[in-house]
Amino acid sequence: MKITNLSLVAIMALGMMSVANADVDMKIGGQGVVYYQTADGKGDGDLFDKHSKDAKGNPQTKANAGLQLNATSDLGNGFGLGLQGTALSTWGLEKNLVDNTMQSGVGNNGDTTNATDYFAITKAYLTKKISNTTLKLGRQELPKSLSPFAFSEGWNVFKNTFDAAVVINSDIPDTTLVGAYVSRSNKHNDLSTFNDMAGGALPSGAYMLTVKNQSIKQLPITLSYYSLPDLTGHDEGSAIWADVQVDAGIPVKFGLQGGQIAPENKMEDTTAMGAKITGKAGPVSLKLAYSTVDDGSLAVKNVGTNVKTPLYTQMILNQNHISSDADTFLVKGAVPIGYGKLIAQYGATTDNSDAGTDYNELDVIYKFKALGADMLAAYVMSDHDVKGEDPNNIIRFWTRYKF
Repeated sequence: MKITNLSLVAIMALGMMSVANADVDMKIGGQGVVYYQTADGKGDGDLFDKHSKDAKGNPQTKANAGLQLNATSDLGNGFGLGLQGTALSTWGLEKNLVDNTMQSGVGNNGDTTNATDYFAITKAYLTKKISNTTLKLGRQELPKSLSPFAFSEGWNVFKNTFDAAVVINSDIPDTTLVGAYVSRSNKHNDLSTFNDMAGGALPSGAYMLTVKNQSIKQLPITLSYYSLPDLTGHDEGSAIWADVQVDAGIPVKFGLQGGQIAPENKMEDTTAMGAKITGKAGPVSLKLAYSTVDDGSLAVKNVGTNVKTPLYTQMILNQNHISSDADTFLVKGAVPIGYGKLIAQYGATTDNSDAGTDYNELDVIYKFKALGADMLAAYVMSDHDVKGEDPNNIIRFWTRYKF
């Protein structure tokens, strides 16, 4: 669908163009989402019960309905525009089926009286193409493949985004250079508010440089460096991360990753490494992965959300266990079944801290298409090695209709 005769006064105000009331064509798309999750709270609640709570009183049955609209336009002379509006509600589900929300706004996650209906501008950026260089300025998504410590996560109703200035250059053959200043991010529990990253630990934002080289087609290498001017609000720091994919023309492929977060104060450096092997056995895709993180002061997590990790062993819910002072093994299989794909993965984490609470997780996921929409149904068994504590059983379902 196209919308014409769009005023560009706002763009002129940004100083990017000197055109007002120009006619531009907008490409409109988006998605509608219904998202539901229920858990038994380690045996303290019941699956599918609206009032299910864990031992700490946290609601365990949550849902959202959401609509996201994207608008992009070629403004001419190498300029482009992108806008995204996000609306979230529960469609009244909190009165019938759930007692909480997966995402909400205005800082009131779970407040089903005031925060279940809201609208946010989650993208608003300008682009400029100059020869082999593209500038992208404003509110935008950042991919994990190029920004492993500040990236947009896709596990919730909608992805988180960042206020950032990004420069992408491809002058060097087979090489992509990405430079960025990332100032603020929103969080999954409040897409409408953009604050300092890492819960205020990065009040001055982060500077990033990523180099992705594919000179050897069978050995693409990605290296990222972050300068953190005000890490934890006390002192400077830095982070480095490398990822190497190996395709030697044999039935299996390999991946290696590793890096370090290095605060320049009295905090300890954190070092992490990982490896994976992927291949196929008939119709079944297989993956075996391992990660190890030492006992440094900071966890290896996305500084934008403080939720997910860049580790190969990341599963649906295991991020808090694998990101610090832990060794993790993961085995995963996926096979086409019916109208979709059945995925099963099991992860075992050894907690090397004094607490020693090892962790196991089983995910069984079915991704499929129905009624013109993408759908997911998942069962998760989350088990801590704590005496007297039952595993937590979680069921998650979502449907996404993209247009």
